[in-house]
Amino acid sequence: MLPLSSSRQSPPPFPKMASPSSLSPATVSRRGSKTPSEKDLDPSFADLPSDVLGVIMSRLILKDNIHASATCTSWCKAAVSVRVVEKYPWLINFPKGDNSVELLDPLQGKLYILNLPELPKSTVCYSRDGWLLMDKTKSLNMFFFNPYSRELITLPECLHAFDELAFSCPPTSDNCVVVGIRFLAELVVISTCHPGATEWKTDTIPCYLRPFYNLSNIVYCKDRFYCFNARGTLFSFHPSSRTWSYMCADKLECPYQYDREKYGWSEKGVSLIEKKGELFVMFTSSNENPLLYKLISGKWEEMNLTALDSLNIFVSYYNSELRTKLPCMKNDVYFSRFSYKGQRCVSYSFDESRYNPDKEWQRWRELCPPQSIWIDSPPQDVLDLLMK
Repeated sequence: MLPLSSSRQSPPPFPKMASPSSLSPATVSRRGSKTPSEKDLDPSFADLPSDVLGVIMSRLILKDNIHASATCTSWCKAAVSVRVVEKYPWLINFPKGDNSVELLDPLQGKLYILNLPELPKSTVCYSRDGWLLMDKTKSLNMFFFNPYSRELITLPECLHAFDELAFSCPPTSDNCVVVGIRFLAELVVISTCHPGATEWKTDTIPCYLRPFYNLSNIVYCKDRFYCFNARGTLFSFHPSSRTWSYMCADKLECPYQYDREKYGWSEKGVSLIEKKGELFVMFTSSNENPLLYKLISGKWEEMNLTALDSLNIFVSYYNSELRTKLPCMKNDVYFSRFSYKGQRCVSYSFDESRYNPDKEWQRWRELCPPQSIWIDSPPQDVLDLLMK
C-alpha cells in the first residue's frame, strides 16, 4: 500500500533506501536538513528524479495513481503528468414527438435538451465516435447524423429492412463501412455500403444455425464485424473478402432460464462489447446478476469481481461501450433507461450485487428501451452552449 498524507506541503517520512555500511551512526542520526552529499548517502523515495517517478506512476492503474498523488508534491506532479482518464459516454434519448432530444450526463446526473430542427423524423440504429446511424421513419433511407456538429450524410436507399446495423468508423473517414444483417429461416442477408456510394452491395449466405435467436448488437473489431446470440455462437463478417463465419470461438450459451410463454423473447439480453481489439459478452435477465465473459484465445472466460478492476459497461439496445479509467465509477453497468425523474439511468453494481433503483425488472426492453443510445460526450464548446 502506498503511503498517504493529507498535506502536500512537505512529504511524510519515506522508507530509507539501502545505504553504505560504512556510514557512521552519528551521520545517520543527525537531524535537520541534509547537505547534497548526505542526500547521496542516505536518499529517500521523495528524492527520485521526476522522470523516474513518471515511469513508476505510469505503471499504476488509475485508482493507485490517484492514491499515490496524495502522498506529496513531487509524487502528485508525477502522477498527474502520466494520468490517463477516459471520457465516459452520455445517453441520448429520442422521445416521440418534436425534434428535441434529451442528453443525459450519467455521472453528474444532469439532463440537457438538444433542439435539432434539421433532423428528419427517424429512428436511431447505431452509434459510434459521436455519430448516429439513423433510419427515416416509414422508409428505408439511412443517413448519418452528428448531433453536436449537425452534419448529415446520406446513404443510398436500402432494398429491405435489417435486423442489425453497424458501421466501422466515422463516416468522414475513407474507410467507413456500413453493414446491415437480416436473418431469414436458413439464410443470412448481408448488405454493405459506404458514404458516397450509389447502392448497397448484398450477399445471401446459407446458415442453418438460426442465429437470430436473442441476437446481440454488432461490433467492429480488427477488420471484422461480429455478432453473438444467446445460443452461444459468435458470428463474423469480413467486408473486404465478404466472407461469413460462425466458427469464431467456442460456444457460450446463456445460463439464464426464463418463462418464454410469459415474457416471450424479450426478457433475456445479450450484449457484445469491443475494447481495444478485445471482445466481451454480457448476459442479463430480469433481476439476475449480469454475467460478463471475455474472449481469450478462442475461449470465453467469466470475469469475476477481482478481474473487473474498475471496469464500467454502458449498454443500450443498439450499442455497448466499455471504459476502464473512470475515477468516479467502479465495476458498474449503466443501462439506457432514464430513472430518478430523468436525472439518472438504471445501473447495476458488481461490488454490491444490486440494481439501482432496486426493483423487479422483467424484460430486456425495460432496461434498454430502443429510443435511447450511448454516444460520445459532447465537445466542450457544445457543452458550454447547453449550460447557458
